[in-house]
Amino acid sequence: MQSQRYIADTIVTCDANNSVYAPGVIDIEDGKIVWVGTLGSEEETDIQTHKIGGLLMPGLVNAHCHTPMTLVRGAGDGLPLGRWLTEAMWPREGKMNEEDAYWGMTLGSAEMFRAGVTTSCEMYLFEEALVEAANSSEARLVMTPGVFKSSYSESSLQNFTDFYNRHHDPEGKITVGIGPHSAYDLGIPACIELAEFARSLDLLFHIHLAETREESSRIESEYGKSIVEILSDNGILEGNVLAAHCVWVNDNDISLLVDSNVSVAHCPVSNMKLGSGIAPIEKMLEKGLTIGLGTDGPASNDTLDLWEEVKIAALLARVNSLDATLITPSEVLGMATRKSAEAIGLDRVGSLEIGWEADMIRIDTHYSTFTPSTDLDETLAHLVWSGSNREVTDVWVAGSKVLSEGDLVTIDEERALREVKERAFRLAEV
Repeated sequence: MQSQRYIADTIVTCDANNSVYAPGVIDIEDGKIVWVGTLGSEEETDIQTHKIGGLLMPGLVNAHCHTPMTLVRGAGDGLPLGRWLTEAMWPREGKMNEEDAYWGMTLGSAEMFRAGVTTSCEMYLFEEALVEAANSSEARLVMTPGVFKSSYSESSLQNFTDFYNRHHDPEGKITVGIGPHSAYDLGIPACIELAEFARSLDLLFHIHLAETREESSRIESEYGKSIVEILSDNGILEGNVLAAHCVWVNDNDISLLVDSNVSVAHCPVSNMKLGSGIAPIEKMLEKGLTIGLGTDGPASNDTLDLWEEVKIAALLARVNSLDATLITPSEVLGMATRKSAEAIGLDRVGSLEIGWEADMIRIDTHYSTFTPSTDLDETLAHLVWSGSNREVTDVWVAGSKVLSEGDLVTIDEERALREVKERAFRLAEV
């Protein structure tokens, strides 16, 4: 891959120090960042140089998603989680096949690219189809095959091992974990077995946890403890664990999550749409938990636009605590990039630093929503409070463009739209 230099009006690195360079320069070689800094401090070079203006930042990282649910977007609107799953989602998903999942993932990837999302952590069935779709679109993917009580059997672990051996590639764009749906679906014994299996291969263990107040009531009554305590007591939280939602957690639960170094995927829009509640992320952050942002599926959100989560996550934390000083723009941008990547087990993704993956997006700041901007703090505030997918013009994954001046490079969006429309009607048939 040819070396490239990009000069932008502003580079927001989202690194641990929240470094911003204005104007800034970034050099890319073989899909990696080899230099980044302020314009004028770079070395002279004869590599191809692009003066792109605007704002460069890392690609957003969707820490919890079920992207093929583009096929069932809008179904079951107005139902609480339990009924939404059993009455609207699972009946339609039960009719899905590999090709359905491929096109659902492909259309969702187009939507994410347009929003500047370069990576997603997927919990879904038809994992081979999702990997195929990601390879075709060139998206970065953490694939955690969904595990449900209805499909779990003695042969499942060997099948997961074979899938892992075929596709897990930390040096490439595809990594593999495992996605047990929930303790309330699988039961505690199966979760223990799956957690032990995940640790044996050092896999990401990706599970829904405490999403609603009622979901785990049967198990909690049986054990006489909160679901977080039950999982902790049974060693299920040990290892590389990503817990999605964590809405109904108390102070003791949060301490247990901290003790086991569990990461949390916060999905505020989905939580609101399903009436699930407000996750106390301000308490989690205070305790030092790693929190990433996720859209959840496009049927419970109903978009894959992570910019909505960026804004709403910070706003909910402030209103939930009656404290306007909580969650600064830099902090929530970090949650959507570097922290999300850390939460889903990715190394050197989510920040524009030397040696890191060149996953980045360009934001057009020539909009009223970025005006005025008299200093960098205001620019970051505009990015969080008034930024949106409409301003994303270009997207790179590992240094290669997947969106160029608003046009998708790797995805035939028109065909994906046709395929999903046609297949959705078949799934909706009674």
